[in-house]
Formats: sequence, structure tokens, C-alpha cells
Amino acid sequence: MKTIVLLILSIFFSWTLTTEQAPKPIHVEVSGNGNPIIFIPGFTVPGEVWNPVVKELEKSYECHVVTLAGFGGKAPIEFPWLPKVNDALVNYISDNNLENVTVVGHSLGGTIATWLASRENSKVSNIIIVDALPAAGALMIPNFNPDNLAYNSPYNNQQLAMDDTQFEQMATMMSQGMSVNKEAQEDIKTWILKADRKTYVYGYTDYLKLDLREDLKSISIPTTIIAATKPFGKDVVTKNYQDQYANLKDYNFILAEDAAHFVMLDQPEWFLSTMKTILSTQ
Repeated sequence: MKTIVLLILSIFFSWTLTTEQAPKPIHVEVSGNGNPIIFIPGFTVPGEVWNPVVKELEKSYECHVVTLAGFGGKAPIEFPWLPKVNDALVNYISDNNLENVTVVGHSLGGTIATWLASRENSKVSNIIIVDALPAAGALMIPNFNPDNLAYNSPYNNQQLAMDDTQFEQMATMMSQGMSVNKEAQEDIKTWILKADRKTYVYGYTDYLKLDLREDLKSISIPTTIIAATKPFGKDVVTKNYQDQYANLKDYNFILAEDAAHFVMLDQPEWFLSTMKTILSTQ
């Protein structure tokens, strides 16, 4: 009898310890008071990218700043990664009884914001999408078919096999195309290098597989899309967004002049002013 009791206790404490230590899909820092705003960063990017904006907005809003698992020094989680992140955000909103939620998302974060807004019984009241598309894979991959994308692929295996020098060279080239700000380029490069490698590789596959173009039909809340004009120019950018968001009933479209992908880092004063204007009208 004593042996059975000890065995049960051992299993219980082992399960409790495993549950408590299991890596989380999202990590959230909260500051300020007022109506809630959830800030979701882009791929590989920690929540700190929103710090300058949050510093101002927390005076009037309750800011929930998200960092995703595997990025910004946070522990990675099991795959598939993105579905777990999305579900964790839905649960976070519900568990914290958040109402009239504004979601601000950059890049992947903007795609996630779109996903949240399209869910049935969503508590999201409006979304602000910063340089993000509902189906990035469709723009990047000829004859796009999400079913053809898999973790085990030559491209993914090549990235996993890169040594530190090769990966840093790739990160340097990528960061230079994402911002016109030299200091920001270094930050972006650092964030890429700090990311968990498997999350970087397999998580991007999750991202490219996601196609929300049909889901846009379910969104009826106020939506603002901010799009960077660099490097492709106004005409190309506008057409890409019109094509991708064709199923969205109504949205406010704003072009960010002289900014690349990281709009908030390239045009910080303009971005903050624009954010305040958008939020004041909601």
C-alpha cells in the first residue's frame, strides 16, 4: 500500500513540475490603464520593439505587449508553433476578461491580428495592421499551395545546417532590406540571431502556410492597414494590398512614406502620431 501511495505522489509531483515548467506560446507584459491594446510583434522580434509607442500610449491605455515563444530569449515550444500561439492569444483575452480589445500587429503580428478578428465570438473591437498580409506565402511563392509546404524540405534543412557565420551573413542581408535605419538594422539582425533556430525555420513554414484571404469575409470591425512604401514603391504596394485584402469589406489604408518593413523604427514620430489619431477615432 505504501508503495502505491508513493508511486501516485511521484506521478502527481512529476506532472505538476512538468506543467509548471512547460514553455509558454506567448509571454505578455502589461502596463498602463484604460481600454486594452494588445501589441504583437513580427517574426523573430521581441515585444520590446513596441517600447517607444507603449511608453506614450500607456498613459491612456492598458498595454499588453506580447513576445512569442522562441524569440527574444523565450523558450521554444513544440510544433506546430503558430496554431499554439494563436490559441494562446485567444485564451489570454478570455482568461483576462478583456473587452473592447484593440490588437496592433506588425508583420506576422498583423497576420495574427487578422486571424483573431476573424474568429467567431471574437472580443477584438478593432485591429491595426502594420505592413502585414493575410497570405504572405501567396505573394512570395509561385503557384502557392499551402499543402505543399512542409517542415522537412531542402530549404529548411539547409537553414538548419547553416553554421553561425553563414546564418549571421544571411541575417545581415535580411536586416538591411527591412529598415532604412542603420541602428534598427543592427537590432533586427540581433533579434534574428537570438531566435531559436528551429522556431525560425519551422515557424516560418507555419507562417507561409497560413492563408486568411477567405477569413477576411468574417471581419466587420474597424480595420486600419499601414503599409511601407519601400522598397517597391506606392503603386506596387497598393496593388499588392488591394489584391490580398480584396475580401475585406472595409478598411482604412495608410501608406508610410520613406519607410521599409519596420515602419515604427523608420518613422517613429509619424508612426506614434498616426497611432494616436487612429485610436482616437475608435
